[in-house]
Amino acid sequence: MSTTMMTKVMSISQPSPFSSSSQSISPSPQPPPPSTTSLPLRTIPGSYGWPLLGPISDRLDYFWFQGPETFFRKRIDKYKSTVFRTNVPPAFPFFLNVNPNVVAVLDCESFSHLFDMEIMEKRNVLVGDFMPSVKYTGDIRVCAYLDTAEPQHAKVKNFALDILKRSSRVWMNEMVLNLGTMWDTVDAAMAKDGSASYLFPLQKFLFHFLSKALVGADPASNPEISDSGYTMIDKWLGLQLLPTIYIGALQPLTEIFLHSWAYPFALVRGDYRKLYEFVEKEGKEAIERGKTEFGLSHEEAIHNLLFILGFNAFGGFSIFLPALVNAIASDKTGLQERLRKEVREKLGGPGAELSFESVKEMELVKSVVYETLRLNPPVPTQFARARKDFQIKSHDSVFDIKQGELLCGYQKLVMRDPKVFDDPEKFNPDRFMQNSDLLNYLYWSNGPQTGSPSESNKQCAAKDYVTLTAFLFVAHMFQRYDSITGTSSSITSLQKAT
Repeated sequence: MSTTMMTKVMSISQPSPFSSSSQSISPSPQPPPPSTTSLPLRTIPGSYGWPLLGPISDRLDYFWFQGPETFFRKRIDKYKSTVFRTNVPPAFPFFLNVNPNVVAVLDCESFSHLFDMEIMEKRNVLVGDFMPSVKYTGDIRVCAYLDTAEPQHAKVKNFALDILKRSSRVWMNEMVLNLGTMWDTVDAAMAKDGSASYLFPLQKFLFHFLSKALVGADPASNPEISDSGYTMIDKWLGLQLLPTIYIGALQPLTEIFLHSWAYPFALVRGDYRKLYEFVEKEGKEAIERGKTEFGLSHEEAIHNLLFILGFNAFGGFSIFLPALVNAIASDKTGLQERLRKEVREKLGGPGAELSFESVKEMELVKSVVYETLRLNPPVPTQFARARKDFQIKSHDSVFDIKQGELLCGYQKLVMRDPKVFDDPEKFNPDRFMQNSDLLNYLYWSNGPQTGSPSESNKQCAAKDYVTLTAFLFVAHMFQRYDSITGTSSSITSLQKAT
């Protein structure tokens, strides 16, 4: 760490989701934060601009002229502050009920306030002031849109935690089985064409594996779901989020046709109904537990299961795993040789089976996964609304926040905070081996990596399952292959293990 920084977030040792043993990386306790009175009080810089004109100007910068990362960087430079006022899309003309005004918080210190549920509210702010129609989730506000103060939140969050706990019985077997099928598909395409796009095989792997592990539903029971379930989820996800997603191509058509209005649920109603019926028929045990143990209605249990499966798990892994493959497959520094050596040494031989315990001992594998999450978090932005007036602290100033103001953190910049991470723009595979305290500032999961998901916070229920699955993914890859060359979408060279 380049300069000492105090965190507002309590560091909690988090046990493995599949074992009673604790993580092998245990960050040391952080000292209490300094009083805000030791820092100067500053008026929040920035402006929302003229009504209509300001939001549309910022929208064009965000989506077209600059892109999100440059958008925020330029304003940090302009205002000489990591806390400032601006607008984030969606906005005018067809989002008249959406207020794009936010207070951006773009350093680790100020961003960490978003996790404090005493001062922050999370009701309906998953993607900002804009909220996709609840018709996409059966006219039910699923857990992601609930605030911790709402009684329903505790029911659904505990249901999700229970689903994950029970999934540990089949997680490993289902993952390895379906991962093998994915790589067999890639191998066949490589043999035929010399290169292969792995995105569709990856998504099919994810859908089959996660359906079995989380819902207890086997896609093989329904040929249409087995073949096309993942594309149904892709469309369902895409239509909800299109107004907020940076595409970076085909302008001005993208702005005119993709970012100007919300898309109606009717476009995916038929597909969603098929997914609903699949979960209802094949996931009866999980649904019944939701009803009898957590007080959910039949419909609430199914729609929340579908959201956990499709939005949280499938959607998140579909973004994160390609970034992880790209970080490894495009490396020219000898990282693959080091990963291969560690994986095979820890497994104890070429015929050894993967286990949860073995991957938890792979320190380089773990550090590579954490570093990928730092630079490429699956969810780029986090939002929260001020529950009351309070003072927010950055590294060098204090600012007054008023009740009701919406705060926005762009995580790709937050986790490149130069006052926390040395050489923050560089992918350093050894970073978290060299300094495990940095896990306190790995915020990709709506909380620090050292935190614990619970009914009283909004941290991702599957935080530890995501990282453990990624460890397994990398270990399986170097158990099967000596080397791999490619990008975030395709493989150009594979050398099988010798």
